[in-house]
Amino acid sequence: MAEDKAAKQNEKENKESKKAAPKKNSQLNSKELQSQVTKLEAQVKDLKQQLSDKDDQYLRAEAEIQNMTNHFKKERAQLLKYDGQDLAKSVLPVLDNLKRALTIDVHDENGQQLKKGIQMVHDHLISALKDHGIIEIEADGKPFDPTLHQAVQTVPVEGDQKADTVVKVLQAGYQLKDRVLRPAMVVVAQ
Repeated sequence: MAEDKAAKQNEKENKESKKAAPKKNSQLNSKELQSQVTKLEAQVKDLKQQLSDKDDQYLRAEAEIQNMTNHFKKERAQLLKYDGQDLAKSVLPVLDNLKRALTIDVHDENGQQLKKGIQMVHDHLISALKDHGIIEIEADGKPFDPTLHQAVQTVPVEGDQKADTVVKVLQAGYQLKDRVLRPAMVVVAQ
């Protein structure tokens, strides 16, 4: 029985030492785990920040692409709206010459035929310009508008004329939609 008591006592001490040993190991493991948890939390925080930064960069890039696309669309619409502006400016002197040719008085039949042909070319050219949004600026008898007219001469007001009114058009002006291609050169009553 004494042996049994000694064996039981040894068993008890072994159990207590085993219980005490894991407490020390668990304390060490707890500190290590806490350290790892802290490191992992810092890593998670860093990864979240990186993800947030990438999201921000992505959204900014997306917005930049959208802005560029909108700018391109506006620019393209503007180009299409005024397509042919340079060609129209080049054609206007030809139209002026046709108008001058039509003012010449002719008396023989050949001259009248020639004038009729010039009139047809003039009419076709005017029609083609109108089809593309190019119209002559109305000036004669209209109030002077510096955005549409260019005053090259002034004359005193006569009779029933009003001041700042166009009394004569020296050269017709033209506009493409809402843009002036060439202002009308006019004489203005003062």
